[in-house]
This record gives sequence, C-alpha cells and structure tokens, in this order.
Amino acid sequence: MTDMVQAAAPTAGRVSDTYRWAQLAIGVAAMVMIANYQYGWTFFVPDIQKTFGWDRASIQWAFTLFVLFETWLVPVEGWFVDKYGPRIVVLVGGVLCAIGWAINAKATTLNGYYLGMIIAGIGAGGVYGTCVGNALKWFPDKRGLAAGITAAGFGAGSALTVAPIQAMIKDSGFQATFLYFGLGQGIIICILAFFLLAPKPGQVPAVVANAALVQSRRNFQPTEVLRQPIFWLMYFMFVIVGAGGLMVTANLKPIAVDWKVDAVPVTLIGMTMTAVTFAATIDRVLNGLTRPFFGWISDMIGRENTMFIAFGMEGIGIWMLYLWGQDPVWFVLLSGFVFFAWGEIYSLFPSTCTDTFGAMFATTNAGLLYTAKGTAALLVPLANYVQQTSGHWDNVFIIAAGANILASLLAILVLKPWRKTVVAQAAA
Repeated sequence: MTDMVQAAAPTAGRVSDTYRWAQLAIGVAAMVMIANYQYGWTFFVPDIQKTFGWDRASIQWAFTLFVLFETWLVPVEGWFVDKYGPRIVVLVGGVLCAIGWAINAKATTLNGYYLGMIIAGIGAGGVYGTCVGNALKWFPDKRGLAAGITAAGFGAGSALTVAPIQAMIKDSGFQATFLYFGLGQGIIICILAFFLLAPKPGQVPAVVANAALVQSRRNFQPTEVLRQPIFWLMYFMFVIVGAGGLMVTANLKPIAVDWKVDAVPVTLIGMTMTAVTFAATIDRVLNGLTRPFFGWISDMIGRENTMFIAFGMEGIGIWMLYLWGQDPVWFVLLSGFVFFAWGEIYSLFPSTCTDTFGAMFATTNAGLLYTAKGTAALLVPLANYVQQTSGHWDNVFIIAAGANILASLLAILVLKPWRKTVVAQAAA
C-alpha cells in the first residue's frame, strides 16, 4: 500500500551524485561492522574446541546457524525496509549483533553458542539486506558497481581486524574478544542507522539500457518473483557457487592445520606472517575488491558474461588449491585467488535479480535470492563430515570445483538467453 501511495506521490527533484555516494558510504561502513560476525568466526573455533573438547563439526553448526538466520530472514527484513525505510531495521540489527556476541562471551554449552550466533545472524542479516537493497535503489545507473562496493564492506571489512582479533584471543582469551568486539561493532551500527535514507521517486536517474545490460522496466511483486522459474535457476546457481566459498571461509584455519601449513612463516611483498594469518588477511581484502570490480565489469559486459568468467576462475582456483595448497606460499596465494573469484556473487546476483524484476521491491526480491547463501551454508557441516569420514579434504575440493564449472556454463548457456526472453515479455 505504501508503495502505491509513493508511486502516486509527486516526484522529488534529482539529488546530487555526492548525496547518493554519501548514502552508499554509510551503508558500506555498516557492512564493515558486521563483517567479523561471519569472517572472524574461524579464529575462535580452535580455542572453543580446546576449552570444551567438542568436535569441530558440532562447533561449526554455530556458523551454519549464523548464516541461515543471517540469510533466510532477509526477505522479511527487506519487506520492512521497503515499507518503513532502512533506519529502523539497521538500528535493531545493531542491537541484535551486540547481544549475539555477548551471549557467545558467556556461553559454556554448544546450545549457548548456537543461540548467540542465531541472534547475531538475525542482526547481521538485517543490516546486510538493508544496505545492499538501498544501494540497488540509489544507483539504477551503476547497479553492479554500487551493490559490489556495498558488499565489499562485508567482504573486506574484517581484513583490518584479523590481527587484532587473533592478538586479543591470545592475550585476553576468546570470551573477552567476543564481548568487546561484539559490543563495539553493534554500537557503531546503531549510530550509522540514523543517517540511512531510501530514495524518493524522482531522486535517482532512470533505468539504463544498453546492448549488454538487460534491465526490466516492470516491477515484479515478491509473490510473483517466487513463481518465476528463472528465479529458481539463479537460486540454484547461487547455492552451488556459495557453498564452495563458505566451506573455505569456515574451515580456512582447520584446513591449514590439517595440511600443516598454519604456523609456517610466509614472506610476500616485503611482509612476513604465518601462512594462516597471511591467507586470512589477503583473502578478506581480495574478497572485498572482487565485488565492486566484477560488479563494474558486469555493468559494461553484462551480468551473465561476467558470471561465466568469474565462476570458471573459481572452479580452476579451488582445483589448484587442492593440488598445490600444501605448500605454504601456494596456500596463501591460491586461497586469495579462490576468495577473489568467489566474493563477486554478492554483487552479481542482487544486481541480476533487480535487473530482471525491477527496483520497487528490490530489497525484498534481492533478499529472497540471498536466502540461497543460507541454503549453501547447510552444506558446510556436510563438508566437515565428508572430511572426517575420509580423513582428508580431497573429495570436498573436487565437488566444489565441479559445482563452480557447472554454474559457469549455466550462466552463459541457459540464464543469458532465458533472461532476455523474460525481460522482453515483461516489457510487452
């Protein structure tokens, strides 16, 4: 109803590009603050295991539950954003993020960690979905780039805190680290929430059209989107690509430990760190850079062509990491390559979704597609069970590499021609 009123309301004047970029920057800052809830988790796992003696697969269910609740509730949070604006959702998200890690700081049972990560997941999802949706609405003319820059805050945001988190875990224990990082990040998110606004009709440029970019001028309701078979193709592709990257994210340190490269010093570009710290730092930077980079590329050459290139690179990267990753230098370089070829799913899929189904319900519709990340997270404990049963990581890497090659081919052979047809029919 609100959207109908908005559509009928007199249009506002165009805002300056500076104003749009300022909105984008606030969203990026909020994304940086939620990054550690996902990407910092791997550093806590060994200490939780050492302290309580639980097996790794059981502990990693906390990570899976975090991702499930971070993603599967985004359509609901997106509906609130599309109806009431971004501010309230981000504010509540910041409070929940702080509470989640405060619970982790006090937890002494597996269920305690599960609860803490569920609450943090709901909070982080609210912030993530809102900021990406807002970027898609403010930048119809640079949708891939804007979604990419926003998602980069989440991908690279934790790079600066890799060393501080590890140092604090070592000096003050993992419980204190959970508490102080959780509270600090949550408070900053709450402050940023007050500055976030959604664009009014007329404030942003019209949808762009060029030969490479197929963009719909029709706004699909979320209920319509779920009835579109092409949506479920995108969903399937998101799941199979997402699962490989999440498996490496959650298990980076355990894989390094099993391959006996974790504590080996590696010197690259004049810096020396242990292989696992170096890999984690580079991974986060590249995982951030890839989102605006491939988003920008996709604005020029088209979404599906970009998917074909990126997913193909990811498949090859995972395969090479499997072959050469037991050498510490190659472990650092190839894990970086894998993250670079993986992180762009968080700019390519939301922008493809909005290009196909319109901008009016962009936060909800992109949120529906983003739940695929939660579905992919269900496969992370599966990877741990496969590894535990066989005693090695070989099968996990082979399956992940194959899934990426499949997605790469689907993008160019099936999604590209099909999406052209769907957008043409919507226009007719």
